[in-house]
Amino acid sequence: MLDTNMKQQLKAYLQNLKSPVELVVSLDDSDNSKKIYNLAQDIANLSDWVSVKEASAQEASQRSPNMEVRSIKKHTSINFSGVPMGHEFTSLVLALLHSGGHEIKQEQAIKDEIAQICVPLNFEIYISLSCQNCPEVVQALNTMAAINPSITTTMIDGAMFQEEVTQRNIMAVPSVYLNGEVFAQGRISLKEILKKLDSNSGQKEVEQLNAKKPFDVLVVGGGPAGAAAAIYAARKGIVTGIVAERFGGQVMDTMAIENFISVKKTEGPKLSASLEEHVRQYDVDIMTQQKASNLIQASETEHGYIEVELESGASLIARSVIVSTGARWREMKVEGEQEYRNKGVAYCPHCDGPLFKGKPVAVIGGGNSGIEAAIDLAGITSHVTVLEFADSLRADQVLINKAQSLPNVSIIKMAQTTQVLGNGSKVTGLEYKDRNTDEIKQLEVDGIFVQIGLVANTEWLKGSAVQLSPQGEIDINAKGETSMSGVMAAGDVTTVPFKQIIIAMGEGAKASLAAFDYLIRSPIIEEN
Repeated sequence: MLDTNMKQQLKAYLQNLKSPVELVVSLDDSDNSKKIYNLAQDIANLSDWVSVKEASAQEASQRSPNMEVRSIKKHTSINFSGVPMGHEFTSLVLALLHSGGHEIKQEQAIKDEIAQICVPLNFEIYISLSCQNCPEVVQALNTMAAINPSITTTMIDGAMFQEEVTQRNIMAVPSVYLNGEVFAQGRISLKEILKKLDSNSGQKEVEQLNAKKPFDVLVVGGGPAGAAAAIYAARKGIVTGIVAERFGGQVMDTMAIENFISVKKTEGPKLSASLEEHVRQYDVDIMTQQKASNLIQASETEHGYIEVELESGASLIARSVIVSTGARWREMKVEGEQEYRNKGVAYCPHCDGPLFKGKPVAVIGGGNSGIEAAIDLAGITSHVTVLEFADSLRADQVLINKAQSLPNVSIIKMAQTTQVLGNGSKVTGLEYKDRNTDEIKQLEVDGIFVQIGLVANTEWLKGSAVQLSPQGEIDINAKGETSMSGVMAAGDVTTVPFKQIIIAMGEGAKASLAAFDYLIRSPIIEEN
């Protein structure tokens, strides 16, 4: 099951085990069961701390195949219903290490909070093995299960258990169920999970944030631009903070990255993890799961600092601010889109594509991302229809040639999507206008993948003194300065042309240097 290189790497990891781990396999006659069994045997052969046994009638999982990673010492249970390879192989490795007594790298306060949970929690996480967002959710919940035996988790490969996916009407991953009820959809961090479980945790966090002292530089946004800005600021020895919804930003949703100079090929989650690791090497106060809601210039505050208000109700103050809130996928803004979001309307073909195996889908947009999505989905779905608003495709010709060579890809130009159609629980098709004739037509599809570009995350700045362009991007000068004194901006949220990771990083560094230049030329605020 594992090649020689993977076995060597895994054997090195398993040397960190300190207590026995038992792999309990529930099997049937399928090929996937054979894969699960062979994988379990491969792992056991690499460490004396790991053993394999077939589940008894009392132990058998409700799903087959299933591999339970069980701690003999702590009596914890982490399950994999499916073959945890691809993006989920790291989840398996961590489950083995944490079940075997290897240190869990989390803040002690978080581990204590998990350990204090005294009610049974059974989490089920539906994933696809091609989803780059799913491992973060699986690993967060597995961490909880490895700490507290009252908590159990099961990763479920949606492509393998399609009947179950259909019964529960799951059309986007990751989808999390808690004790049989829907708990969360999409990316969710460990802190967010605990916040949902403890209604009082949000207020505690607000109080902690409000109590923070003023920052010299506060970076708003945790993508490549924000990470670069935070590193450059921290290296100057000034008080630096970074507040963001999540670390990595939109890069977390990017599959293949092949144009990041000096790195031949990587993936978004891996790059995001490297960015966070690099930032954490410096004295930077990282505050995640927080979304900015307002920016108040220093001249309008009683304390004389720039103030960043957060949706949670907390506020942070700083002598200078760098806005790097990035951009998000543009929506179609048509009837039915929000109603059927995650019920057939999707924005990540890599994540959700496997859920539409053998089914017809549509891709909205004929740029590079749209045509790449069509090519990717063609290998999974029965048919892909690309709808392009203009009279020509905007993608690179090599991608257009590839898409046109595929027998199950069709392209409709001059097509304006006007409505998402559904039966109340899932997408059944879409309506579009033929812009050549104004005729309204319908297309029967089970999934709609929207790939029509980006929109800057600047809604929270409207009404502030920060000037925005007609497209909603932050206007900046050559140094990254905005129209508000002491506020710089960087990355995809700004008017800088060409939205690229490497450009965002450079812009973040530049904005940070501009912030430092601003600080050394500004008087120190006297504390009352």
